[in-house]
Amino acid sequence: MLIALFVFSLLVLGFIGLADQVAEGETRKMDERLFLLLHEDDGTPVGPAWVEEVGRDATALGGNTILTLFALAVFGYLGLNQRWKDAVIIAISVIGGVIVSLLLKEVFDRPRPDLVPHLSHTLTSSFPSGHSMLAAVTYLTLGALVAEMAERKRQIVYPLVVALLLTVMVGVSRVHVGVHWPTDVLGGWMMGAAWALLCWSVIRWLQRHRALTGRREGGGDPMEQNRLTADEE
Repeated sequence: MLIALFVFSLLVLGFIGLADQVAEGETRKMDERLFLLLHEDDGTPVGPAWVEEVGRDATALGGNTILTLFALAVFGYLGLNQRWKDAVIIAISVIGGVIVSLLLKEVFDRPRPDLVPHLSHTLTSSFPSGHSMLAAVTYLTLGALVAEMAERKRQIVYPLVVALLLTVMVGVSRVHVGVHWPTDVLGGWMMGAAWALLCWSVIRWLQRHRALTGRREGGGDPMEQNRLTADEE
């Protein structure tokens, strides 16, 4: 938990430093250079036509509709298994992430890139990237939750790697379709990872508390109690 708190603090401080540079316009040249690396001279995304289609598909993975449906499906599954505390944490992480993202966008009110035509419809300002942040929040929180259920190392690593890949794909695609600067995506990743880490820490604490309570009462999930004992050792 101390390590989680330390990493959370680093992510938040990193975001604050990045946001300060963005607000001062110090990242403009770097943003433009990196942005144009993903676009041809005529403004189209680099690569063949199918790459452009992949970019649009990938960016949809961070959209509100997909993430909401995904989170609702997981919420329902946890509810069916009487894991209401975990289900509530998932709901809070996603809803809270949406609120934090919108508030930050209002505070910074950064214009969208105007160098190329946009291939995705946008309604809000640019910094931080809402798709990148919410993808990190949703996929990393769910990945951590699945990893907590695993018993083997490979079963722990796999969901976290998948969550990271999905988060990276969404962020890169936002630049590829022309609607975000690279620093927008970086800021979204930072805040999304920080929020996901905070939610994971709460889930971890609840699991430990539930296991301890079960042991005191002589009940509880034996597998969870064994995992807690192993952690304590």
